[in-house]
Amino acid sequence: MVASHRFVSDFRVQLDIKGGVGTLRWEAQEVDTDTLRRALSLAADDAILAHNLRRLQVELPEWDTAARIALHRCGFRLEGRLRSAIEPEPGVFRDILVYSRLAIDTVYGPHGFTGVLETILPKKRMIAHALFRDEQARVLLLETTYKPDWELPGGVVEPGESPRVGGAREIEEELGIVVDLGQPALIDWMPPYLGWSDAVEFIYDGGILSPAVAATLGTDDREIRAIHWVEPPDVPTHVTELSARRIALLLDGFRGATEGGFAVGR
Repeated sequence: MVASHRFVSDFRVQLDIKGGVGTLRWEAQEVDTDTLRRALSLAADDAILAHNLRRLQVELPEWDTAARIALHRCGFRLEGRLRSAIEPEPGVFRDILVYSRLAIDTVYGPHGFTGVLETILPKKRMIAHALFRDEQARVLLLETTYKPDWELPGGVVEPGESPRVGGAREIEEELGIVVDLGQPALIDWMPPYLGWSDAVEFIYDGGILSPAVAATLGTDDREIRAIHWVEPPDVPTHVTELSARRIALLLDGFRGATEGGFAVGR
């Protein structure tokens, strides 16, 4: 089904409907942001209410700033990016942004505003690891199945999970022990690396594990190939340069914030 409506002045918005999902389209025109906002707001409300849609979506070129602002003000959330999906000039490829608004979305008021911001503001990965040692002062490192360098126990923190809780969960999954991590010993900003975006990592001091506890370490986690106790001088041969810098700082008694494994202010 295709519907075309004149919502504001001569600005026309087309609605395509298929299976409870509507797609809004319009011809590129020189209109101000407020006119565009009012037109899209009326079109969206009419489309969802009049046609009982569960979802309304828009695809637009990344450079259309006016349309992006108008969609934000109409309660549309940014869902994704189609990379190099359009060729505005020969040999020049640009992205298309995908926005949507669901019938169940809160659109107006503070919750609607923050719901939109949640989708358009930058996000960072959060990681939590712990430094464990044995009675011989060796460092516990995990050899994984998915990369050559070894790492401290822990992993990526899930949405809605604190770093302390996420780190403890990952450690239990990997080592089979329940730990209370307490306060972080080091908080590091990690620059982009190997295709990863930047991230923030919390490293906790897990303390010294007794021989009895060390003998029980291990689970059926398929991501862990082996558990190693490594002498401090040998740590840099098994981990990334970034990890080596941070572990050396921790073993030296450093506590605080770092950027890329370098102590801030030193």
